[in-house]
Amino acid sequence: AVGPQHSMFKTEITPRVSETDAVGHINNNFVPVWLEAGRRKVFRIFSPNLDFDDWPIALVNVNINYTAQIYFHEDVIVRTWVDKIGTKSFTLYEEIWQSENRCADGTATYVYFNYGTQKSEPLPAATRLALQEHLKYE
Repeated sequence: AVGPQHSMFKTEITPRVSETDAVGHINNNFVPVWLEAGRRKVFRIFSPNLDFDDWPIALVNVNINYTAQIYFHEDVIVRTWVDKIGTKSFTLYEEIWQSENRCADGTATYVYFNYGTQKSEPLPAATRLALQEHLKYE
């Protein structure tokens, strides 16, 4: 069954000449950088001012599928949803689109992490609720 589509985060990226490769495509090394740029609004759920003095998450896994070439001449859109919410972690699902083509997709998993104790901790209830607003349902 198809459930409701919750709100995704959209981030526009303008490709730069320095991000192209010898054949004029965007180099694959920049795709993870662009995907991370799409997570900025997710980061604000955890740190509204993006303050590293109180940064409570740590990246533990990234998977990327490259599905089409990305070109210099046109902006891209990074679409970001929350895919799963666990007790101490959450996974994002991300896509990069250009000219109506999905050019890359993937996931990124973060743990809720206390850098002082160097241990993961349960996600706070308010944070869980904020993440749930952006769940992607198939």
